[in-house]
Amino acid sequence: MKIRHIHLEETTSTNIYIKGVALEADEMVVVSTDWQTAGRGQGVNRWESERGKNLLFSLMARPSFVALQQQFALSMAGALAIKDVLDRFTPDIRIKWPNDIYWRDRKISGTLIETSLAHGEISRFVYGIGLNVNQVQFVSDAPNPVSLAQITGKHVALMPLLDNIVEAFIVQWNLLKAGNTHLVATRYNAALYRAMGFHRYSDKQGAFDAELVGVETDGLITLRDTQGQLRTYSQPYAANGEMANKLRFEI
Repeated sequence: MKIRHIHLEETTSTNIYIKGVALEADEMVVVSTDWQTAGRGQGVNRWESERGKNLLFSLMARPSFVALQQQFALSMAGALAIKDVLDRFTPDIRIKWPNDIYWRDRKISGTLIETSLAHGEISRFVYGIGLNVNQVQFVSDAPNPVSLAQITGKHVALMPLLDNIVEAFIVQWNLLKAGNTHLVATRYNAALYRAMGFHRYSDKQGAFDAELVGVETDGLITLRDTQGQLRTYSQPYAANGEMANKLRFEI
């Protein structure tokens, strides 16, 4: 696969910019920036980032080989790529469903995924990432941010880190392309935050304790509560997100 990297000193949003770039069939475009004026996370959330301190980038490609009903496998692949690279710096990196990256109980990376459909297949996949790298002070009301520099006590060069993440993503991409979706899903589930034991959650019915059963390639997560009842939830910002019974992770 051919990789085309565009770096911008400043942009509104790498996701917005990248969607205006022409994309060839067997190509992955990467757009990175030092500063986003309108960067956002899932839903209405904003992403806090100090200029030039963190990785702010988007990937775009054509995953026509991924079935529509399994498109969450692309999210799994992206999350695994980030985890695989961060594992080289520190232990305790986990994936918090659907696609946040956590170090212990603190968020180090967030993702905004956008897909386009045409003729019954995925014509474009955009994976926007904000990864806290060298920022050491956070001033927003985000409850639990952490950066790689705070964890390791060291400054990390941004562009080599980005190159490593892109390379790791291509490894996962090639697994999906070869039909090994089950392997990507198995690794994703093994890497999940709160993968073991009972933990506190809540939904519109209230708080409850449950253990993780698993996440499928359609993005559905299933928990088993202390009464043995299975509870299944869709992604918070899926197409039916506003109507869904939203799952919350409680401390």
